[in-house]
Amino acid sequence: MLREAGTERAFTGEYTDTETEGVYSCRACGAELFRSGEKFHSHCGWPSFFDPANSDAVILRPDDSLGMRRVEVLCATCHSHLGHVFEGEGYPTPTDKRYCINSISLRLTPTER
Repeated sequence: MLREAGTERAFTGEYTDTETEGVYSCRACGAELFRSGEKFHSHCGWPSFFDPANSDAVILRPDDSLGMRRVEVLCATCHSHLGHVFEGEGYPTPTDKRYCINSISLRLTPTER
């Protein structure tokens, strides 16, 4: 998935409903991508975040595959496919964006208490 820009089936990913506090990193290279404080329940079937942990953590690229206009999200460090970002869907988040990310592309490191 990380190299072939695939999408895992909805509601099957490890982190879809996870509420564990921590940092989500790229499974391929380990770069920090998102934090649990940016994760929200969108009920779309994939982990959803309203913003990357660092604005330079991801690259956004137009994706016109499947006959629709989307924006692909890539890891800025290794260019692995992470998912897509959508805007203007009306979620009550600070950015009105939904970074819809494949669980298989992430690794969660829980915050130590």
